Amino acid sequence: MLEQIFTVGFLTAFFSAAVRMAVPLAYAGLGETISEKGGILNIGMEGVMLSGAFFSFAGTFFSGSILIGLLSGMAGGAAVSMIHGILSIKLSKDQSVSGIAINIFIMGVTSFLYKLMSGGQSYQQIEPLSRIRIPVLADIPLIGSALFHQDILTYLMYFLVLAVSWFYKRTNKGLSFAAIGENPRSADSAGIPVHKYQYVSMILNGVLGGMGGAYLVLVQVGNFSENMTSGRGYIALAAVILGRYVPAGMLGAALLFGSANALQIRLQAIGVPLPSQALSMLPYLITLAALMGSIGKNHAPEGLGKPYVRGAR
Repeated sequence: MLEQIFTVGFLTAFFSAAVRMAVPLAYAGLGETISEKGGILNIGMEGVMLSGAFFSFAGTFFSGSILIGLLSGMAGGAAVSMIHGILSIKLSKDQSVSGIAINIFIMGVTSFLYKLMSGGQSYQQIEPLSRIRIPVLADIPLIGSALFHQDILTYLMYFLVLAVSWFYKRTNKGLSFAAIGENPRSADSAGIPVHKYQYVSMILNGVLGGMGGAYLVLVQVGNFSENMTSGRGYIALAAVILGRYVPAGMLGAALLFGSANALQIRLQAIGVPLPSQALSMLPYLITLAALMGSIGKNHAPEGLGKPYVRGAR
C-alpha cells in the first residue's frame, strides 16, 4: 500500500487534486478575510457559496456562456452577502444568528429553485472550463502540473491573494479598512466612513464567495446538486482563523484542507481497506484538529462581530 502512495504518479495526481479542492475554499476564505477585516463575521459563507453555485449553473445553462454563468454566480453571492450586511450593519443584529439563518434559508431556496428548473428531471452536464498549461513551469516535477496546468479561475485566485495582501499592507485605503475591524469608533473619529466601508467589504465578500461556489460548478463537477457545498463555507471560515486573518495564511490553510480532501479521494481510489465514510471524515477531522491547535492564539480584529452604532457607547 505504501508503495502505491509514494509514487510519482500518485503524488502528482494528489497535488493537482489538492489545489483544485483548495481553490473554492480560498475564494470563500479571501472573501471572509475581507469582511472580517472590516469587523463583520459572516458565518453565512455556506449560503453565499451555495447561491454562487446555483446561479452560476442556472446562468450558464440558460445562456450557454460560462462567463455569464460566472457573473451570475458572483451576483448571487453578493446578493446573499448583502442580506447579511443589512442585518448586521443597518439593523445591528447578532451576526452569528444572521449567518446561520441565511445558511438555512439559502439551502431551502436553492433546492426549491432547482426543482422548479428541472421539473423533476436531471440536466445534462455543462461543459466545464478547460485547463491552461503554462510552458516550462508546468514541467516542474510533482508540483508543476498542480500549480501551472489549471483553469483560469485558479490563476485568478493566485493574483487576487497577492493583490489583497498588497492592498492591506501597502495602501492607505487598506489600512483604513483594517482600522475599522480593529476599532470602528476610532476610525470614525478619524473621518473613515465605517458603514460605507463595511458595505463594500460585504459586497466583496459575496462576490468572492460566489466565485468559490461557481468554481464547484464551472470547474469541478459541471452540474448543480442540492447542498453541494457540503460544509465548505464553514471550512473556509476555519481557514481564515487558522491563517491568522491574512490572505497568504488563509491560502496556506485552504491548501491544507484541500490536501486532506484530496487525500481521502486518492486513498479511496487505490482501495485503502477502510470504510469510505471514515475516509470522508478526514478533511473535517483535520479542520477540527487545526482549530484546536490554534486555541489561545487569537489574531482576530478587536471589533469583529460587534455591531457599530454611531454615537452609542
